[in-house]
Amino acid sequence: MKLDRSARIWKVLVLLLLLGGVGESAIIGRMQSAAAQTTQERKAEAEGLLKLGDHQANKNKYRAALENFQKALVLFREVGDRVGEGDALHAIGVASTHLNQYLEALNSYNQALVIRKELRDREGEGRTLGNIGLIYDYLTENTKALEFFSRGLAILREIGDSEGESAVLGNIGNFYYRLSQYPKALNFYNEALIKHRESGNLKGEGNMLSAIGLTYSSLSRYPEALDSYNQALIKRRESGDLQGEGVTLNGIGLIHSYLGQNLEALKFFEQSLRIHRAIGDRKGEAGSLNNIGGVYVELKRTPEAMHFYNLSLIIHREIRDRRGEGRLLNNIGSVLGDLKLHSMALEHFNQALVIQIEIGDREGEYISLNQVGVTYLLLRQYPEALDFLNRSLILAKEIGDREGEGRTLSNIGYLLNVQKQSELAITFLKQSVSIYESIRENIRRLRVEQQKSYTEEIAGVYRGLADILLKQDRVLEAQQVLDLLKVQELENYLRNTRTTNQPLVVLRPEQEILKRYNVLQQGAIAIGKELAELEKLARSSTLTAAQEQRKTQLIQLRQDLNQQFNQFANSPEVKKYLSQLTPTEIEARIPFDELRAAGKTMAKLNAVLFYPAVFDDRIELIITAPNSQPLRRTVKGVGKKELNAAIVEFRKALQDPTIDPKPIAQKLYSWLIKPIEPDLEQAKKQAKVETIIYAPDGQLRYIPLAALHDGQNWLIQSYHINNITAKAIDNLTVRPQAQPRILAGAFGTASKSINVAGQNFSFNGLTFAGKEVEQLSALIPGTRTMFDQGFTPDATIRQMNDFSIVHLATHAALVPQSADQSFILFGNGKIATLKEIEDWTLDNVDLIVLSACETGLGGKFGENGEEVLGLGYQFTKQDKAKAAIASLWQVDDGGTELLMNEFYAALKTGKSKAQSLQQAQIALITQKTSRATDPRSIRVIADRSTLKHTSDHPYYWAPFILIGNGL
Repeated sequence: MKLDRSARIWKVLVLLLLLGGVGESAIIGRMQSAAAQTTQERKAEAEGLLKLGDHQANKNKYRAALENFQKALVLFREVGDRVGEGDALHAIGVASTHLNQYLEALNSYNQALVIRKELRDREGEGRTLGNIGLIYDYLTENTKALEFFSRGLAILREIGDSEGESAVLGNIGNFYYRLSQYPKALNFYNEALIKHRESGNLKGEGNMLSAIGLTYSSLSRYPEALDSYNQALIKRRESGDLQGEGVTLNGIGLIHSYLGQNLEALKFFEQSLRIHRAIGDRKGEAGSLNNIGGVYVELKRTPEAMHFYNLSLIIHREIRDRRGEGRLLNNIGSVLGDLKLHSMALEHFNQALVIQIEIGDREGEYISLNQVGVTYLLLRQYPEALDFLNRSLILAKEIGDREGEGRTLSNIGYLLNVQKQSELAITFLKQSVSIYESIRENIRRLRVEQQKSYTEEIAGVYRGLADILLKQDRVLEAQQVLDLLKVQELENYLRNTRTTNQPLVVLRPEQEILKRYNVLQQGAIAIGKELAELEKLARSSTLTAAQEQRKTQLIQLRQDLNQQFNQFANSPEVKKYLSQLTPTEIEARIPFDELRAAGKTMAKLNAVLFYPAVFDDRIELIITAPNSQPLRRTVKGVGKKELNAAIVEFRKALQDPTIDPKPIAQKLYSWLIKPIEPDLEQAKKQAKVETIIYAPDGQLRYIPLAALHDGQNWLIQSYHINNITAKAIDNLTVRPQAQPRILAGAFGTASKSINVAGQNFSFNGLTFAGKEVEQLSALIPGTRTMFDQGFTPDATIRQMNDFSIVHLATHAALVPQSADQSFILFGNGKIATLKEIEDWTLDNVDLIVLSACETGLGGKFGENGEEVLGLGYQFTKQDKAKAAIASLWQVDDGGTELLMNEFYAALKTGKSKAQSLQQAQIALITQKTSRATDPRSIRVIADRSTLKHTSDHPYYWAPFILIGNGL
């Protein structure tokens, strides 16, 4: 049929629009000027408006699209075009859904469905049924949602409409996700993803990848979540799906926030908010505002948090998003709780619970239950707190939220502890830590800064458990918990991917208690699932008499179980197992031989093992003497804040030879050594102890124990000292090879500049390094030397495992922002990074000497001092060298030469590494010779050769620490 001129104009204009030949505003103007009069013209105009609206919807301009769909609907009805009318109604439903106008969308879809059936349009009928299911899902009418999804899916599969089928599969996945049935959701998402990929639908692929990321996030499987989100972001951008891009940016931001990277999260949330506002996506806008509020909560910026939360709540209520409203009420309640407005907080939590139970938001419900429990704990209403926490734990376990399970277990542990039920508290906290360990193992694929942030997030639970264990004098178990944390801090800092963690030991009585608690949980989960199904049914239809009876029975069973949970701690069985947790019983039952054998190891080494543990309100000093179990001494009135301030003052004095360090060194001695002086004296008298094996905690890693002062002498003048990371990973009893064979390399006198990880480093030549290596060669026959251009990574790595000692007189630096790019500088200007060092073979090497600048510490202070063991730790972990010597601050070049000469002279006489370092340090203390300085540095510094000081200042002799095996 031939079109008239006006109709042809419509076709041409739409074609130009789709091909990008004419701007959208110009097209609309020309369409208006070509106003049609005849039936054929009006139909062509309607089709043009429909295509224009489709084009606008694809550009996320849903309001403009809706206007054109509505105009098209009027024209299709005027000309009696039922096919066009059905298409326009369906399109209005889609646009209204994106604008969160759910009732309007439902009305349009229902009208479209009548027409689809009338015309026997099976494809249109199937798609419309699926979309009606989606609206009911948004309106939390779950039974109707599933009914329409199923009807639509059956038709689309029957006619082979792959694209429509994949859309409905994705919506069913969303349905199950909202019910916290994550495995079911993943099944539908993955099925839809396959179909989208087969059909080349980039937008659909992005949708499913983002949904999969969200589901993995809810399961605390963060690496898989980030992987899916990043793939989704690529697809969203390729397809021009702005709304989807905003959703995915929100998801990525949430992962960062879960891992404690709040500023990084904020960047993603703000990007997402800009997109959602630009396209008029109110639901997406509300989600971004909520997430920004969450970041401000973490940053302790409460006014901003409340502002963003309230903006989000207003939108959720406007668009009738009940699930979002419940979550926001919960979040606002949390902020009110932080402000100690507990009654107002409870009011918000309870409002949230009503909504979440009503719509079946199981994840939101467990979060609210947990919040109510914690609030009652703070209000000291302990029975109520336990009731809500138990209910929260059941739900977290039911939906598979491992992190939520760990968090709730720790809260139950704290509740039991304040009720003076410490043994039971320890049992629950151990279970919490075990869950966190499993999550940490799972996130090893993430970037290390993300692993580190997560470790910092949960460190409080580990320290909380160690705190209670120490108060109960269960020192061995506390040591193991602290070891888990110490090792992880260093592994994260150095970006290592291997694990040396041992499973947390749970004693047999504790296992039995948890087993019985788990039996109660499984019963509660089964009842909860069945009851949830009946309650869901009751919301959409009338229950049968049998169903009503069963519902009543289940409610009674749940009440009975809740009573059993609340009486759990006082049940005869639990009391029986708790009675077995006496000190004698615990000692007999501890199965980890490594820590129990510590006393025997100390006897072989004539040493004591010294573990300080720093808490907010006190310092615990744990000491293990030869053939003894660990004991603890408590330093009250000195906590983390006071200790860290003293450490900063001490570091300043240590690094400036013009400042007298003794006053602050004596203060630290009074806190760290004075309380254990009687134990040290007794060990020295009874077991001839000469060595302190030291596992520093937190910022204590920034200072050398050797430089503490008792008012008469430095500590190094009384004891040899060697540092370890954690007892569980260091082999301290392996003896060195009888005759030392040394490989030594020296950086030359020429200055060099290099760029590493985007940072420029300038290095002066080292005047004394060559002399240091030459004197070493003269002292120890057979020493193989490398200088300047001959001192290369290749030459060193190729032969280093053939020697018992590797001595590197050169510069080194840690790069805190990119710790795996921290490096050692070789004579030819090349470097070896920490990442590369991790792969070196050093199992035959007894000692690595890093005669360089700040090899133990780089950059500014961190929270936990993990930088300090730096390169030394990387060289001595697992199958590496037995020990390393590294420095804590910018070392003096001439002082290093003197100290190293004394060290090797002592080593040659058969003394141990720890004895030799002690003798060298004492030599500098007692020598009192004036000398010029020439510092080894990671940057260009002013010439200090005119200054003269005596070498008894710790600046010269104390920077070097021995890490690992001291024999």
